[in-house]
Amino acid sequence: MCGIVGYSGPNNSVGPIIEGLSRLEYRGYDSAGICLKINNELQILKKEGKLDNLKSLIQEKKPFSHIGIGHTRWATHGAVTADNAHPHGNELFAVVHNGIIENAGALKKELQKEGFEFKSQTDSEVFLVLLTKFFKESKNVLSSISKAFSTITGNSAFVIIEKQSDKLYCLKRSAPLVVGDNKETREAFVSSDPFALVGFAPRIYFPEDSVICESSVNSSEVTIKFYELNLTPSNRYKIQGNAMSVDITSKGPYEHFMLKEIHEQPYLVEKLAAYYIKDEGRKILDQLVNFKTDCWHITACGTAWHAGLVIKNYLEQINRQRASVEIASEFRYKNPIINQKEIGLFISQSGETADTLACQELCKESGISSFAIVNVEGSTLYRNSDKNFLIHAGIEIGVASTKAFTLQVLTGYLMSRSMKSSLDDPKLFIELKLLSTRISELCSESDKIKKIAEKIYHQKGFIFTGRGKYFPIALEGALKLKEIAYVHAEGYAAGELKHGPIALIDEEIVNIAIIGPELFEKTISNIEEVKARRGKIVVIGPDHNAEIEHLSDAYLGLNFEGLNDLSPLYVNVALQLLSYHIAYLKGTDIDKPRNLAKSVTVE
Repeated sequence: MCGIVGYSGPNNSVGPIIEGLSRLEYRGYDSAGICLKINNELQILKKEGKLDNLKSLIQEKKPFSHIGIGHTRWATHGAVTADNAHPHGNELFAVVHNGIIENAGALKKELQKEGFEFKSQTDSEVFLVLLTKFFKESKNVLSSISKAFSTITGNSAFVIIEKQSDKLYCLKRSAPLVVGDNKETREAFVSSDPFALVGFAPRIYFPEDSVICESSVNSSEVTIKFYELNLTPSNRYKIQGNAMSVDITSKGPYEHFMLKEIHEQPYLVEKLAAYYIKDEGRKILDQLVNFKTDCWHITACGTAWHAGLVIKNYLEQINRQRASVEIASEFRYKNPIINQKEIGLFISQSGETADTLACQELCKESGISSFAIVNVEGSTLYRNSDKNFLIHAGIEIGVASTKAFTLQVLTGYLMSRSMKSSLDDPKLFIELKLLSTRISELCSESDKIKKIAEKIYHQKGFIFTGRGKYFPIALEGALKLKEIAYVHAEGYAAGELKHGPIALIDEEIVNIAIIGPELFEKTISNIEEVKARRGKIVVIGPDHNAEIEHLSDAYLGLNFEGLNDLSPLYVNVALQLLSYHIAYLKGTDIDKPRNLAKSVTVE
């Protein structure tokens, strides 16, 4: 479910394919491969592990081909082996695949009974064998692709090359896939992410589901054609310029992208505030003035789900509108109660999260409007929503989300404030500017947080606690630490400790306790309970407080004054930095943590 890049044109395809795959490394993967057409034969090179292993093999072989497809794989079916790596190929076709073929097991058994052999444990090879079977029957590539695609179930994206021509074929179902071209250089491209094509393809096509794309290049032009599954011409695609910049792939002075992206947040907070309050985004939010709904169905996964929990608080406390927050993988299967006067609000950084997209489709089928808080303009979520609220975070390279969370919550806050007709309140922009300043101060004092990390990074486990609006931040803080430091961490509402989790507390457990000005005394009593059971206590709370300092093994004082509803975002940046420093001390791969992918495009 990771990176796909394909090329056809007059130049050596190896360069743009490997460059594109390199740009998509941040998504997470465990093997990489490339298929090239050389001397009218399909030749496949693939390696386990990092892309550098494939690059070394290519450097050794020095292949040249005018057409090729490449892939970085994040294993779903089958172990991490060279055989299971993509592309998969035979004497006729080679394919790369993102997604899951849900009926692969049954299809594989049928094909094996018919005498077809398999070289891998993957579900992806089933599509290749089906394609080969149907082509031997029909001798028509397009009809064979259509028939193979219609036979499988599940969400997938495929790119195919054939022995007989220099054409690229691709199609998808609820999985990201884009096509690009450069008319001047007569080159065609395909990828799972438009970022891979920056600088190569000035024009990007976004085909809809079940549309077959055929790219061909000759000595005079490049041609992109689209077909429905019945092979009639299709106009179900959108075109836009590829305006992204590749320079964001530089870490600048920072050792990791995650640290760079944490430090970008003060600037991005002010940029987003200006966009939605003073600039063109104001027109979008003004559409929400006096907007009311019977219920907001907020749906997301992972960090975006935590953002939804904070936004739920805004909608209920500021707007007094009911909101439910559901994990997308649960919501889509629970036969939810959805009424006509309600709204679906979907949150996703990539706009390609498979479970979230399925929930969006479910809500649309129920006849309710679909709103999205999303980072990627042109993504599937963006294209399928009735209203979009872009967070303008730029590309987030670190797999563990930092700046996207902050801007998702901030976008939700501005949506909430706009429904109260209060965007013209001069105090609002001051409050947002103050948040930017406080985050900047935190980043400049990162050494204080590093010293706390040095005291606790070797501990066995971590329990994050918070009350009220800080409870979602406790969940998010624990998730960040799990993601990048590979340690056991859990987030709890502080008042829930005595209802079970306190059984875990001993001298090897650290309680990261968030204490805001709200419910101060009650939260202090929860810390006392941990201290009485010999747990280590790290408090993130109001500065210059002797009582907290006395209770704590480590104490990070923060200035909450004036932040009001935005204080959870302030606290969260402190937890981002704490997780970063703990992971750094443990020596983990911070930007590309094991087993994780940036964009989860499968269930």
